Amino acid sequence: MDIKRNGSRLSVPGPEQWFTGSVGIDPFFQAPDPARAGGALVTFEPGARSAWHTHPLGQTLIVISVLGWHQCEGEPKEEIRPGDVITCPPGKKHWHGATPTTAMLHIAIAEHDENGKVVDWTEKVSDEHYQAGACAE
Repeated sequence: MDIKRNGSRLSVPGPEQWFTGSVGIDPFFQAPDPARAGGALVTFEPGARSAWHTHPLGQTLIVISVLGWHQCEGEPKEEIRPGDVITCPPGKKHWHGATPTTAMLHIAIAEHDENGKVVDWTEKVSDEHYQAGACAE
């Protein structure tokens, strides 16, 4: 058994090319081979969001705190709240983040494929797209 003690892993800012606004990433775990799963706590300050992206083996988000938004390409933007579990299927283009007035924290869990790839980043979510449209609940 291997225990990773709280505070033993470095927090990092979300890279500017993949995120808009202030985002912090706290790595939780990377399972050793042959397992493929890894996870992190991601903190989005108000207005912060990911770029559009896909995951070759999908992604699971577990909302921990406050209120956020999630959207899959071609679908309505949705509110996500503490306790919500969002499962993104492999290859489904999506983004997620905070609302303009509230922060949002979630645990993100994904697996790497046989080439070590976890995510494919695409374009940033524009301010116009982020602000547009009401949320589905």
